[in-house]
Amino acid sequence: MKVLLCPLDDPGYLYPALAVGRELRRRAHSVHVLAGPGAAATAATADLEVSAVPDATTLSVTHWTVRGPEQYTTVARAVRRLRPDVLVTSVLHHGALVAAEAAGLPVVVLGLTAHLWPYRDGGAGPADAHDRTWRLTETLKHYEAVRDAAGLAPRRDRFPDTPLLGTTFLLRGHPLLEPAHAELPSAVRHVGPCWWEPEPAEAEEVEVPLDAKALAYVHLGRTFGGTSLWPRLNAAFTSGSYRAVVELGRSGAPEAAPDADLIVGRRPWMGPLVRQADLVLTNATSAPVLGALLHGKPLLVAPNGSEQRVLAAACLRAGVAARLPEPGASAADLRAAVERTAHDPLLRSRAEEIGGLFADGKSEARAADAVESAAR
Repeated sequence: MKVLLCPLDDPGYLYPALAVGRELRRRAHSVHVLAGPGAAATAATADLEVSAVPDATTLSVTHWTVRGPEQYTTVARAVRRLRPDVLVTSVLHHGALVAAEAAGLPVVVLGLTAHLWPYRDGGAGPADAHDRTWRLTETLKHYEAVRDAAGLAPRRDRFPDTPLLGTTFLLRGHPLLEPAHAELPSAVRHVGPCWWEPEPAEAEEVEVPLDAKALAYVHLGRTFGGTSLWPRLNAAFTSGSYRAVVELGRSGAPEAAPDADLIVGRRPWMGPLVRQADLVLTNATSAPVLGALLHGKPLLVAPNGSEQRVLAAACLRAGVAARLPEPGASAADLRAAVERTAHDPLLRSRAEEIGGLFADGKSEARAADAVESAAR
């Protein structure tokens, strides 16, 4: 079987696709990865064949709302050249979805940790349902623009989300992170984290000073016009008992105060630091949430927009997270929230329980099974 991986280039989308690709390659399938300049080198370290895309923005999630037509052209060209039997892509990669439809190919979509769009039945209440419907409507606008640019005839689907789900849509979380009694679309299934990241070179290791201070791992997401975490981070990690290693991710420039006990940077991995930490503080995006749970660490969440609100609510509902005090909270309250979360036995026990379910789930194998089934 020939598999074409068409993930978005950013680590939160690229790494799980590479995890699945490695498992498919282990099963003796032919696997090619379509990747931009930065992601191509990472994909090569995963021992997969790479088809390079010269433009660094085409496959970037930062530009997913405007680069769909270019994505479609790029993926369609790769399909004609490689003649795959199945595509594997990322949620929000509309160019790959449309290219698969145009070529008559099955397509497996790797989603995020929790389901973002409406359920078939059930859910967390009217406000949640409204938020999900709004998010689906906005996503479909961008998807339809790509279909129009590709010249495809209008679809007539029973459910509006059907074209976004592909042949199979894989969630990387666990049913415990969805609202009780929520019914997912039939194409959606949970497989688990599909966790992979590059091994840090010795020279890349972050030296955490060996003193009496314990460690928190902080992973920043985009603000989406919301509130920056920096004022609260500076307050929480000044004159306290915790030091934080801060991953900037796709957020803006650092705003660490000179006297704050923060080690700031951008790294292509998080596992070694999460293992050392007592807790993970995050805006609540998929990679740090899954990393925390895989290592049995409690979460302190401060969501802004996009998936952050859905995933933060899921973590709070599942009992693996506490909420960071709102902007304007005192430094003492912020420091206390870090201490309380790190040492809460119930949060840690629940995180370890879900982490155990992830570890036992063989998520890459489940995802590879789904790809093989889709291609039949």
